[in-house]
Amino acid sequence: ARMRYNTLTMEKSAVQTSLARDWFTITSLVSRDFKIKYRRSLLGVLWSVLNPLLMMVVLTLVFSNFLRFNIEHYPIYLILGNTLFAFMAESTQSAMGSIGENASLIKKIRIHKLIFPFEKVLFQLVNFAISLIAVAMVFIYFRIVPTFNILFLPLLLVYVTVFSAGLGMALSALSVFFQDVCHLWTVVITAWTYATPLFYSIDLLPAWMRTAELYNPMYHYVTYFRDIALYGNTPTLTTNLVCAGFALVTFAVGLLIFKKTEHKFVLYV
Repeated sequence: ARMRYNTLTMEKSAVQTSLARDWFTITSLVSRDFKIKYRRSLLGVLWSVLNPLLMMVVLTLVFSNFLRFNIEHYPIYLILGNTLFAFMAESTQSAMGSIGENASLIKKIRIHKLIFPFEKVLFQLVNFAISLIAVAMVFIYFRIVPTFNILFLPLLLVYVTVFSAGLGMALSALSVFFQDVCHLWTVVITAWTYATPLFYSIDLLPAWMRTAELYNPMYHYVTYFRDIALYGNTPTLTTNLVCAGFALVTFAVGLLIFKKTEHKFVLYV
């Protein structure tokens, strides 16, 4: 019994050491990417605040004046959708090339390869957190105070982060073997942007397209964000189950694809 206890203790200690090492690697890579992104930028971190604001201004001018989308508090409606969708898009696009980008590490040392797509998603989560400053500035400008439902934001970010990690794992694995995946995903993201009600209302769509939106995970996540931040609606249990379901299924599929192929990475990178 004592030998078994000692064995379990040693295994637990080994797992804790491995997790600590992996977390240190992830934080180091996030810090590296952060420094690289803003190293030669005149505005630095401020650009992560200005970018969503400038995009909001341009799109508001276009869609409010020329196409005349009549949506209440349209600038807020727009920036909420754009910032959340950008988090997913940039996470998956950067995770997609994470294995090739770290080929030297993969070839030289024994390391959990899952770290690389995860790190890219976490890095984009940090950028999203910075962009929330821009969102807060717009709320202040329009004198809108979010209700207590904004406390659901961390839960929403868990959903989107897990969903993005699942896509990122699948894309990072597939792009090692098929370079065309990178070009194809750019087209998919562009189509997905227009297929999601980011700058228009879902009410403008015909009935069959509104039904199709129910199978669009980003529609649910963006709607969730607008409900808790702009409209003060409390997400229902069904809404949370749908959002969690999309995230978990995508994560499971992405993890399966990654685990099935990771032993071949070193032969192709």
